[in-house]
Amino acid sequence: MTDEHAPMGATAGRAVPAWAITAIAVGSVATLAAAGLAVVTAKFSRSVVIPTDSAVEDLRIHAVDLNARTVTLGVSADSLVPGRYSLWFQNGTGHARVGDIVSVGGGRVIRSLERVDYGELQDARWGRLGSWYYLDPRELGLPVEDVVVGTELGPAPAWVVRPDPEAAEARPGRWVIAVHGRGVRRPETIRALPLLHELGFTTLQVSYRNDGEAPRSSDGRYALGDTEWHDVEAGIRYAVDHGATSIVLFGWSMGGATVLQAATRSEFRDRITAVILDSPVVAWSDTIVFQGHLKHLPEPVSQAVMATIGNAVGKVVTGQQQPIDFKRLDFVARASEISFPVLILHSDDDGFVPPTASRKLAEARPDLVTLVPFSIAKHVRLWNYDPARYMAAIRAWIVARGL
Repeated sequence: MTDEHAPMGATAGRAVPAWAITAIAVGSVATLAAAGLAVVTAKFSRSVVIPTDSAVEDLRIHAVDLNARTVTLGVSADSLVPGRYSLWFQNGTGHARVGDIVSVGGGRVIRSLERVDYGELQDARWGRLGSWYYLDPRELGLPVEDVVVGTELGPAPAWVVRPDPEAAEARPGRWVIAVHGRGVRRPETIRALPLLHELGFTTLQVSYRNDGEAPRSSDGRYALGDTEWHDVEAGIRYAVDHGATSIVLFGWSMGGATVLQAATRSEFRDRITAVILDSPVVAWSDTIVFQGHLKHLPEPVSQAVMATIGNAVGKVVTGQQQPIDFKRLDFVARASEISFPVLILHSDDDGFVPPTASRKLAEARPDLVTLVPFSIAKHVRLWNYDPARYMAAIRAWIVARGL
C-alpha cells in the first residue's frame, strides 16, 4: 500500500516525501497570497467610495516668521511648485495662505506667507498644501446669495453670484453651474468666479451628496458621479426655475465626471450649451489603474477593485447601495455621445487623475473637444500655478463660441 492510500495519520513515523512538503508549502503560500490580495483589494475598493473628512497633514512646517511674512516648509512635490495655495494645519482646524517661493535649500522651502485666516500657525508642526486658496466667495467683493437647492435627498446649500446688471456683458439668462471634486467642498470652485462674473454669467456653486454639506445618501458612499449627478440636475432645475436659458456646466476632478453625466442624462439637456472641465475624471478605469500604480499594486488588483465596486455583491465589502456602472462613466468609449462644446484643462503631471483619457477624448472629438494642456501644475492646481494662462484660456474659449 502506498502512502497516498493510507488512512489519515497512518504515515506517522514515516518520512514524508519531499514533493509532498513542497506541494503543501506552495499551497500555503498561494492561500496566504490570495488572502493578502483580497484584503488589499477590499481596502482599495473602500478607499475609492468612502468619503474622508480630512487629508493627511504630512508636510513639515519648520518655522513661521510673522514679521518677515514667511513660512518654512519641508521639501515635497507640492511645496516646490510655484503659485498661491491654502496651507491647512492642526488637523484641518487651521488655515493660512502661502504664495511665492522665496528660497530652496538645505531640505527646506521658504515661501511667502500671505495671511493666516484662523488657527495658531506658529504652533503647528505639520500641514498640507491645498488648491482652494479662497474660503468664501465674499472675499472677492462679489454679490453672494446663500440659497438652498432642493435635491431628492433634501435641501443642499449653494451660492449664487449674479453679474453686475450694469455691465455690458451681463445677460441674466446665462448661468454657470460649478461642481467641486471628490473629498472637498464648494470653495474649490471660487477661483473661477471673478472671470465668470466679469463675463456676465450668473454662477451657482452647488453642494452634492456626501460632501459634508449636502444631505448624506442612505449608504454614505461616493458613486463617482453615477448618482451625484442627480444633485447637479437639481441645481440645473433651480437655475431654469430662476430664469436660466443657457447653462454651462463647470466641473473639477470628480466634479468633471459628474457634470458629464448631467450633461448627457439631464432632462434639461437642451439648456446645456457647454461643459468646462478642470483636471477631470473622463474615464474612471484609467484613474483607478493609475492610483493602483501609485500604491505599487499590479493592474489585476485595480481590475479586481473595479469588479468589486461595479458588482452588486461588492456591497458586502464597500457598503454601497448600488454598484457603479464604469461603462457609463467612460466618456472615451462614449465620445460619440458628446453633442456640446467641451473645454478640458489638464496638467500632464497631474499626479492623481492621469490626463490620458482627456487626451483620448480630445483626439476622438476634435470637432467639439478642446484640450488645453498644462505642465508642472498638478491636480486641480492650474489656477494656483498660472492664473493668467488659466483665465485667458477659459475666456478665449467662451468668447470664441459666443456662450
